[in-house]
Amino acid sequence: GCAREENLSTMILLTHNMLASPMKEAGKQLPLGIEAVEVQEIEREFNPDFLRNMINRLDYDALVAAATTLKVQEGLPATVEALDTSDNDVLKKLHHALLQVDVVSGFLVCTETGRKFPIAAGIPNMLLNQDEI
Repeated sequence: GCAREENLSTMILLTHNMLASPMKEAGKQLPLGIEAVEVQEIEREFNPDFLRNMINRLDYDALVAAATTLKVQEGLPATVEALDTSDNDVLKKLHHALLQVDVVSGFLVCTETGRKFPIAAGIPNMLLNQDEI
């Protein structure tokens, strides 16, 4: 079962997909890795139109990689081209991975530098230390 909550200010994969490493060495803005310590599933309202509108804004490969890391990739097509937006079952799998899996604690990891950014209470801390600016 999922907990019921409408607050989207948590570290969900939609948020993860929009973040990039603030490290100056991370020139390519590669997706951040995830090291999850605690993950919670939260039930959120299914909105197929929202998902259809978001698909082209996503780094879909990064989403699949993050979903695989969190073991919630089941039912997600491997590529965005294989994603059938007219199939509600597929959209529900996308909805689950993108909006219902909340990383409560752990780390976001810059894939280029290895720098870890802590996630606490579902909020990532992306602030750099003075010597990293």
